[in-house]
Amino acid sequence: MFQSVLSFLDTGLAHFSGWQILAYTLIVTHLTIVSVTIYLHRSQAHRALDLHPAVAHFFRFWLWLTTGMVTREWVAIHRKHHARCETEDDPHSPQTRGIRKVLFEGAELYRAEAKNRETVEKYSHGTPDDWIERNLYSKYSALGVSTMLVIDIALFGAIGLTVWAVQMLWIPVNAAGIINGIGHYWGYRNWDSPDASTNVFPIGILIGGEELHNNHHAYGSSARFSSKWYEFDIGWLYIRILSALRLAKVRRLAPTPKFAPAKPVVDLDTLHSVIQHRYDVMAQFAVSLRRACAEEARRLSRPQGRALASARKWLAVDAAKWTTEQRARLSEVFAASDQVRKIVEMRNELSAIWERSTLSREQLLALLQQWCHRAEASGVRALQDIALRMRCYAAA
Repeated sequence: MFQSVLSFLDTGLAHFSGWQILAYTLIVTHLTIVSVTIYLHRSQAHRALDLHPAVAHFFRFWLWLTTGMVTREWVAIHRKHHARCETEDDPHSPQTRGIRKVLFEGAELYRAEAKNRETVEKYSHGTPDDWIERNLYSKYSALGVSTMLVIDIALFGAIGLTVWAVQMLWIPVNAAGIINGIGHYWGYRNWDSPDASTNVFPIGILIGGEELHNNHHAYGSSARFSSKWYEFDIGWLYIRILSALRLAKVRRLAPTPKFAPAKPVVDLDTLHSVIQHRYDVMAQFAVSLRRACAEEARRLSRPQGRALASARKWLAVDAAKWTTEQRARLSEVFAASDQVRKIVEMRNELSAIWERSTLSREQLLALLQQWCHRAEASGVRALQDIALRMRCYAAA
């Protein structure tokens, strides 16, 4: 009997080798990440896709087993993060709470916000509220992870404790820490969204595509997180497979610019397309500003050239994000190059057009028409090219 107990603790019921246990751990933790990104994030929080009830319930059951997270709490916290991004009300912004706090204590921040009933009630609309959610998943969230502990020990013996610990840490470290922390602190940006979101890495496998966090914040309701040809979102790959099997239906994707021959006059369709593709427009401005700074720096004398070259990166960013020191340097930069000044000022004027939500469509159209006329008459090639590009946007 004693020998049987020792044998069980040593190998468990599965009698797996070390490599097999490692493979199992990687598979189940990846399945947890997939459940978070497809079910909790893209389907529940942002309604970017609909899942077949059987698939949705499997993800919900698996998350109950491996994380103990309650759907309505996770969704509410994430929606509040988007609604209050980078402010004091953001539940987990490293810009306000510090990178160390979010990176190492992200799970604690999540649990603290989950206790805020106002947050949960305000932002959790549309989440599951059926009998099993009320009487099992939400009511006994700790029972799921306890059941997973029993399963892991039964399968692998004593080493099952380690497997279970890795499962329990996977989401707090990768999602609460890396995505909420590093994803708003370090990385590259495709789109100049009004927050500090970044793409941590262009190949989104380890965290299910969540690595492409700036893309997500720019187009929050898109089921696909990749936006450049060199980016890979494994979560989107799984969604495509589920869609092919008729187990998922994609509702929304990020708009992809389509072009047609330039219209002679900017009309309401052009206005709609420009607003829809505003991040693409701002990306073109960023390229034009960096190029203009580099060209002018080579043309000017050393002191002025250095001023332009050093301003190249921050000038391309939304003016709202400039520091006090950078704003103080504007007069020096503008004095060095009138062309750069025109591009910066016209960029800021254009972005202000789609921020004027109180104006009618006709008023916004008149402003856009005036802007294009001034850009085309400016004598600045970069502004003329952007005005032409906007007149070429085709309706989706």
